[in-house]
Amino acid sequence: MPTTTSPANFPADLLARAAKIRLAVFDVDGTLTDGRLWYAEDGRETKVFHVHDGLGLKRLQANGVQVALITARISHPVALRAEELDITHVYQGQGDKRACLRELLDALHLQPEQAAFVGDDLPDLAPMRMVGMAVAVANAHPWVAEQAHWQTRQRGGEGAAREVCDLILLAQGNSDAERARWL
Repeated sequence: MPTTTSPANFPADLLARAAKIRLAVFDVDGTLTDGRLWYAEDGRETKVFHVHDGLGLKRLQANGVQVALITARISHPVALRAEELDITHVYQGQGDKRACLRELLDALHLQPEQAAFVGDDLPDLAPMRMVGMAVAVANAHPWVAEQAHWQTRQRGGEGAAREVCDLILLAQGNSDAERARWL
């Protein structure tokens, strides 16, 4: 089973794509969560996020890669999680994720090949087709998976985002320093 510890475990073209990434964009439902919608008796929505994904997102930012969330739904738990992780680029209620991504790239003065988009379902297809590194989580819809440059081993909400973060850190030569930081 491939790991994100060695470049030899990845195709050279994928590593080349990941090395260029300056912005990693994630869908939320089904990508950072398992895709299930949970409602309390009073109607409040709750979500479950994986702690490994959170640390990966923080480490990307610490290594100079900006992180953004673009989601079609509006959810208070998403805003709370983004605040906790110091993610400033949070776009909820986005019916056209591609247009939102284009505006974000323009605002950050980045080219599409400098961005990654990680998704799981049909609304993620358009932004995935415009970026330099399109990633589908393991349980993505087949149409999404076939458009991806890479598919994670982990399912959405179960560490898939961490795999993407680790791949980018590896491709950009930051894995050894990250490992040493924690030893």
